[in-house]
Amino acid sequence: MSRTATGKEPVAVVGIGQTKHVAARRDVSIAGLVREAARRALDDAGLDWADIDAVVIGKAPDFFEGVMMPELYLADALGAVGKPMLRVHTAGSVGGSTALVAANLIAARVHGTVLTLAFEKQSESNAMWGLSLPVPFQQPLLAGAGGFFAPHIRAYMRRSGAPDTVGSVVAYKDRRNALKNPYAHLHEHDITLEKVQASPMLWDPVRYSETCPSSDGACAMVLTGRAGTARAPHPPAWVHGGAMRSEPTLFAGKDFVSPQAGKDCAADVYRQAGITDPRREIDAVEMYVPFSWYEPMWLENLGFAAEGEGWKLTESGATELDGDLPVNPSGGVLSTNPIGASGMIRFAEAALQVRGQAGEHQVDGARRAMGHAYGGGAQFFAMWLVGSEPPPG
Repeated sequence: MSRTATGKEPVAVVGIGQTKHVAARRDVSIAGLVREAARRALDDAGLDWADIDAVVIGKAPDFFEGVMMPELYLADALGAVGKPMLRVHTAGSVGGSTALVAANLIAARVHGTVLTLAFEKQSESNAMWGLSLPVPFQQPLLAGAGGFFAPHIRAYMRRSGAPDTVGSVVAYKDRRNALKNPYAHLHEHDITLEKVQASPMLWDPVRYSETCPSSDGACAMVLTGRAGTARAPHPPAWVHGGAMRSEPTLFAGKDFVSPQAGKDCAADVYRQAGITDPRREIDAVEMYVPFSWYEPMWLENLGFAAEGEGWKLTESGATELDGDLPVNPSGGVLSTNPIGASGMIRFAEAALQVRGQAGEHQVDGARRAMGHAYGGGAQFFAMWLVGSEPPPG
């Protein structure tokens, strides 16, 4: 995406802003919510609304809040009046794909500086209803996302021989990491592994404490080219590679445990970034894990572990904040889930790591970090890899 050898402009993240993610932000409208994140990103970049050439916005389906085409009424709140504004939607991966669309506008030199933002106000929606649409729109599961993914988790357990304790280990890790992140939704100060394991079973084998919350929140980033980084008050995060892939929800031979689109997306990012051994060359991963069992599953899908070995990586402590491959040092989707923004938070948190600005959940010496998002029936994927140094080219 950002190799100068191909004639593309190098892309950098120079501003990041998040709201404090909570169950219900009743003090602001959707417009107030997105403006809060955007303003923080601009302040971080040392810029103002007039410095932004275009806005790229993303969110989950409109029926979640019941406001159709909200980007039209949000243009004023985002300083987009009279400027190009683009809406992106790829289900739960939308936060990631929105950032990639914005990055490509910079890489193609269509715009010099772009504000990208994603949001969700789940308190004004009914996501369980929204994810349980009747035939002919989807399978008649009527059980939300957890009901859809639980059989795939059980298939992974059978295939890999993973013990049924692994999901609780992931959830306990991510909730502890969230305590170090002031923007995270869930701050469970009394969390213990025993409490996670004792929480009610929702969709066997997924327990209540192994699932993501329902959050209100927004995340924004300011992206720019090489010239724009000269004015940035803080170190930039350089985009070394980014890609999107998709596949149908259902087709003969689909592997729900390790979708081919996810493998292909990661392989493309690694090729762009010159990564040949992701386990050794990547210092931190912000991975889209709405149900805890997806950490070991995605470790395999993304090439960090061999097939059937992801759970062993988790169980060994390698994915802990002080492990050799920290996964979700921010607390991840398991601790914060404004659906439309969840993917962008992964991308932004990866950028914070290589900028050295992740605060208490900073990974020591992080120079390259990966942001990962997926959505729909594990059918949409978006990923990027960012570094503290410009990409070679």
